[in-house]
Amino acid sequence: MKAFAAAALGLVLSAQAVFAAEPVFPPASRIGIVPPQDMVVSRRFSGFENEEKAAAINLVEMPAQAYEQLVKGFSKEALKRQGLNETSRETLKLGDKAGVLIGGTMQGPVEGRKWVMAVKGQDVTGLIIAQVRGGADGYSEAQIREALKSVALRGPISIQEQVSAMPFRLGDLAGFRPVRAISGNSVLFTDGPKDTIKAVEQPILIMAASPGAAPPAGDQRNQFARAALNANQILKEVKLERSESFRFKGQDWHEIVARAVEAESGQPVVVMQTIRFEPNRYVRMVGLTRVEQRGENLRRFRTVIDGVEMNAY
Repeated sequence: MKAFAAAALGLVLSAQAVFAAEPVFPPASRIGIVPPQDMVVSRRFSGFENEEKAAAINLVEMPAQAYEQLVKGFSKEALKRQGLNETSRETLKLGDKAGVLIGGTMQGPVEGRKWVMAVKGQDVTGLIIAQVRGGADGYSEAQIREALKSVALRGPISIQEQVSAMPFRLGDLAGFRPVRAISGNSVLFTDGPKDTIKAVEQPILIMAASPGAAPPAGDQRNQFARAALNANQILKEVKLERSESFRFKGQDWHEIVARAVEAESGQPVVVMQTIRFEPNRYVRMVGLTRVEQRGENLRRFRTVIDGVEMNAY
């Protein structure tokens, strides 16, 4: 009887080990890994984290055709500009997936170790970024590399499921529909029959949440908002019409309305950027419309951002 019980226990433990080795997919993510011990699915971004050990693994989904360009950009010089001093590089063959894994140390005010991995499936590319801040009390090199090499890719996720997994809840969409979700924290909306929009032939609205702490209230937020708008590479010749901070629904807001030119086509556009600040995060909306449609679409942009609510951590 004891022998039978021991054998049964062994089977249970073996089954648990098998199940534990299954990749974990964050909500609405096509990328999954077997996370290191005590890392949990993050509620702030698409990936895993352990706050006590100052460690995180971020998963970014990209089109399959982005793989070659992504890997080409992994030069030592380019990585160094992004704060990674390369110490190792490995070309991977993971089943039917090709990959590159680069490790190194973080440079700058925050010390630690960092890994960057690109993996290509049949119809999707995964960019995986892992970092462990601080000294030797976090995860080992072997633990992180084992987790990254366990990467799995799954089939397409519906846009509705992707939107439902965002760190914010949407209210009135004012006639806009979601067409693309990005990095687990951003959604692209439009109004019209096309999913790919050129020359702002249809209005575009992007909603993005950030877990980063916002600058203090006052002029620093004004500078922050202007820098965020000017960093948008699809716009040029940005000329502000108004830039103002205000309080609404018990929160601090900042809003900019500006004229600009769509960089690729030269099409004149009006851009509206609205940021809602919370103590440890903020949500940012950027809406683009053709000049002749500004009156109607600026009102619609505000309707969407007014109805957004951030999920609790």
